[in-house]
Amino acid sequence: MTRRILHISTRLILGGSQENTILSCEGQARLGHDVHLAFGPIYGPEGSMLSRVESFNERADGADGGARNHIQTHEIPNLVREIAPIKDRRALAELADLIHRIRPDIVHTHSSKAGILGRLAAWKANPRPGVVHTIHGPPFMPIEGHALQRIRTRLVNHAYTLAERYAARRCHRIVSVADAMTEQFLARQIGSPGQYTTVRSGMDLEPYLHPPPDQTREAIRTKLGFAESDFVVGTVARLAQHKGHDDILDAIGQHMQSNESWKLLWVGDGWWADRLARRVDALGLSDRVVRTGLVPPEQVPGLIRAMDVLCHPSAREGLPRTVPQALLCGVCPVAYDVDGTGEACREMQTGRLVSAGDVSGLREALLWAHDFPDERLALARTGQAACRIEFDTQVMVSRLEDIYADVAQTR
Repeated sequence: MTRRILHISTRLILGGSQENTILSCEGQARLGHDVHLAFGPIYGPEGSMLSRVESFNERADGADGGARNHIQTHEIPNLVREIAPIKDRRALAELADLIHRIRPDIVHTHSSKAGILGRLAAWKANPRPGVVHTIHGPPFMPIEGHALQRIRTRLVNHAYTLAERYAARRCHRIVSVADAMTEQFLARQIGSPGQYTTVRSGMDLEPYLHPPPDQTREAIRTKLGFAESDFVVGTVARLAQHKGHDDILDAIGQHMQSNESWKLLWVGDGWWADRLARRVDALGLSDRVVRTGLVPPEQVPGLIRAMDVLCHPSAREGLPRTVPQALLCGVCPVAYDVDGTGEACREMQTGRLVSAGDVSGLREALLWAHDFPDERLALARTGQAACRIEFDTQVMVSRLEDIYADVAQTR
């Protein structure tokens, strides 16, 4: 049965939830569904994934048979990430108007702001569509900083909790990318257990498993200026708060000063780029840190393959895509044990898992990865075998099809 499906995401920047959303749209368009994608204005140094949608639509017009339908895009002018009551009210009206015009069978929302406003707009529609929401990561921020900042964070978290409770009563199903997301939301009394289903965030496996000649480890390391004897600790993340770049410098910055073969590879850009660059300069490591800036998603597998270790000390995540991506490339991850990260990076089974904020533990895990290369590679091989099954895009799209069919039957 073909359906008209509307996906709603807050911003179509380069990021894991956005890639998940677009891959879902592509898979559903290939199945013959009438797929629509709504999003707020794209701005800032995080880049845009709109070009991927445009490329998909161009292939739909071509002769390669890569797609059956287009993904129709809709920009929602007032849909912004930050809390902005006037814009939020306008965005709610814009989403309600869009839903009224296209009359989708399914409205599938992504991320917190779009998830709250999109579910409210869809629930008021007549006729009411099936309403599905995906939790890609927690909207609740860590409680940290000075006293006033901690108070503000608690108030914001409480506001999000109330909003998520309200929105959960206005959707049929909630999809979590990790079991940890379901546990966290239920602990805050958001939704009911029967609403939740875990569906791993799918990805295109081929570039990670079978690199072309110009994307091999050797080719990329040569291009970046790394010697084979260099030990490269890499990240794929926005240069932003809570992503852990400072923790990496705290953990191994001093060690790098006396071990010239240790290098850092930072893939991504963000609002903290200049501040982090100044810190690297102050440590005397400017010639040992390679920053790629924003790169197209198709270049990410080669850059991960150039690493010896993928280090992901993020303070908040859903299930970070960069961790299974590293495992698919045969690269061992070292990550903080937050949210769903431990569902892919299992301590001494598929990687090294460190308690969040434990800088000395992070240092120990990275030193271990350097000193025991055979054991490190064995962990990656075990993880690769599991990720080939769990994170296949086709599996994700098939699971969503089942959820949509169930919603259509029961609503």
